[in-house]
Amino acid sequence: MFASRTFLSEQDIERLVKSDNADDRAVATHKVCRLMERSDLSEVERAAAQEIIRLLSEDAAELVRRALSVTLRTSGLLPHDVAMKLAQDVHTVAVPVLSHSPAFSDDDLSEIVRSGGPVRQVAIAKRDTLAEMVTTALADCAVEEAIVIACANDNARFSETGMTQVLDRFGASEVVHNTLVNRKALPVVVTERLIHMVSQNLRDQLMTRHAILPETAIKVADATLERATLDMADQTGASRDPAGLAKHLVTSGRMTPSLMLRALARGHMGFFEHALAELSGVPHDRTWLMVHDAGQLGLRAIYDRAGLPARMFQTFRIAVDTYHSLASEQSDLDPVHFQERLIERFLTQVPFAPREDLVYLYERLDRDSKGQRWEKATAEKGLTQKAAA
Repeated sequence: MFASRTFLSEQDIERLVKSDNADDRAVATHKVCRLMERSDLSEVERAAAQEIIRLLSEDAAELVRRALSVTLRTSGLLPHDVAMKLAQDVHTVAVPVLSHSPAFSDDDLSEIVRSGGPVRQVAIAKRDTLAEMVTTALADCAVEEAIVIACANDNARFSETGMTQVLDRFGASEVVHNTLVNRKALPVVVTERLIHMVSQNLRDQLMTRHAILPETAIKVADATLERATLDMADQTGASRDPAGLAKHLVTSGRMTPSLMLRALARGHMGFFEHALAELSGVPHDRTWLMVHDAGQLGLRAIYDRAGLPARMFQTFRIAVDTYHSLASEQSDLDPVHFQERLIERFLTQVPFAPREDLVYLYERLDRDSKGQRWEKATAEKGLTQKAAA
């Protein structure tokens, strides 16, 4: 142990070993640990330093053990066995290392989450980064405070299963909803499920506060859900995982002809293809050929097999043709401008489309998903928006 004399004075060692005053020992612990942390140690000196750390972790005074935990909370010098010992100590000692120490493995952290109780769960949730294994453990058994802290951290990686478990356990929590909504990225299934939860809340408020008939409230809520799903598709789902979004909507019984038409008219061709594939049971590659390379008969065949209304086929056919035409003519358009042009052209050719869908698309031309005018959303790109009346 005394190979460490190159960076510790005899007085430091004496204060640590002989002083009966816990405050003195805590001050000495802080100084000694800081010196060891800042020194360029040889292998022999490092081993000696870690022996000193082990001795300090056995001190009867909580103040000394806390000084050790706080001073070495981010240090690679802290031995794994000491880190685990401190993690099981009283909360004032355990929290600093649990929130910061690199000594723990993901397995260690997951086990502590499952067995350590709320204070330790919250401490682990505050770490700068969290692996999926750890967030899964948090999702399974942590208290709401820990869940909110972890979900608010975009460097905490959640699997789709973990996020789903969060909603299963805390689906009624508005704090959890708000935290998830503000994450940079969410799995498509989780995003769509969140939208559905919000629409349910809107339905309840309409029925309780304004004495609206349940049937009317359901219609309003369903319209809100469909509109929000399309806005979400613009921002994440349709571009990143159209197959996942389509499968989830079909599985949950929320895929509708209106939703498919509106998505298609907004340029989400990939989503439309996957929706047809899911509804018809035909593989996507074959569905793609029937939509794009097999002429009108191919589109009609896959459309009928998907069970979509015969009266709407002509509208869908025009939407597909309009997409093909615009894509071949103006392939250099950015996504926002392409969508604008596509909707404008589609609206001039389908006066017989369902009135609700036409109204929706006209509104979409005039406003973005936040109720702001398109000129504001596209001003930085030098785009202009024609008024649709």
